[in-house]
Amino acid sequence: MKTKDNKRVIYWLLSGCLLIFIMVIVGGITRLTDSGLSISNYKLITGTIPPIGDQEWQEAFDLYKQYPEYQKLNNHFTIEDFKSIYFWEWLHRVIGRTIGLVFILPFIYFLIRKQLTKATIKKCLVLLGLGAFQGFLGWYMVKSGLIDMPDVSHFRLAAHLITAFITFAATLWVALDLIYPNRKPINKPMRNIIVIGYLVLIIQIIYGAFVAGLKAGLLHNHWPLMNEGQFIHFSAYVLEPFYKNLIENPSGIQFVHRTIAYLVVFCIGLIWWKSKKFNLTELQRKGVNSLIILVLVQFVLGVFTILLQVPLWLGIAHQIGAFFLLSAMTFTLHRFTK
Repeated sequence: MKTKDNKRVIYWLLSGCLLIFIMVIVGGITRLTDSGLSISNYKLITGTIPPIGDQEWQEAFDLYKQYPEYQKLNNHFTIEDFKSIYFWEWLHRVIGRTIGLVFILPFIYFLIRKQLTKATIKKCLVLLGLGAFQGFLGWYMVKSGLIDMPDVSHFRLAAHLITAFITFAATLWVALDLIYPNRKPINKPMRNIIVIGYLVLIIQIIYGAFVAGLKAGLLHNHWPLMNEGQFIHFSAYVLEPFYKNLIENPSGIQFVHRTIAYLVVFCIGLIWWKSKKFNLTELQRKGVNSLIILVLVQFVLGVFTILLQVPLWLGIAHQIGAFFLLSAMTFTLHRFTK
């Protein structure tokens, strides 16, 4: 290994990937347990330590009582109920701060020790920017649930989630650049198909966030039809103008999410079928095979999530499946691009 961009740099980047993965899981639990609005203020340093003692817990609970979620939904909560939702939001924020430290401190160390090439430095600055933007979006998302409605904007939730996925994918990409530094001729036909599949998957993840934000998974719990005998339920197109059904109507959004799921399966199936025409490397073949396996698992998880009305464990499993699928897609695209 060269002195610059050495194994320690790779391990650092992969550690960041792992932490982002954990954060997305905890974020999913936070969302599914309706814990995201339990902490209504933001204190970068002192907020790392949870309330200690009865007085501090009572102060945190009293602050929570001032906002719509308690006043309109949870006014029956005891302080013990509050503690249970407080934990997940607190843990989510602490992991976010940890990710910031894990990225910034080693980055400064590697800069001082001159262990990063100029190209890697530029890429890492982009990653740090994405991480900072992700933190801002988290605050911006929570803010939307503290004014009138006791829930966050599903648009801001989607922005927060997709930025986390993109930050993970970008970090993984930079790590892969260092793990596989040797370039080979690009397989443009395969790369282009994978890019299309990648974009479709990103759109599907965004719609998954819309479904979560509007709790649309609790509607139309049948498959393959939305309701018995109905491919598309009439409630999916009741809003005017029509485009609002695609971005604001829970029934319409669930229908779009269902439909794009078929498109994702089709795109990955096409990638797998087209790959048969080329003499692939071992890593390219493994990437394509992992895609076809993961997309089928993810599709089945999605079906059962709908049929069982989004139990916590299945909702989290479905989100993890999306994460693994994006990881495999990123790896496969990298192998056909670099």
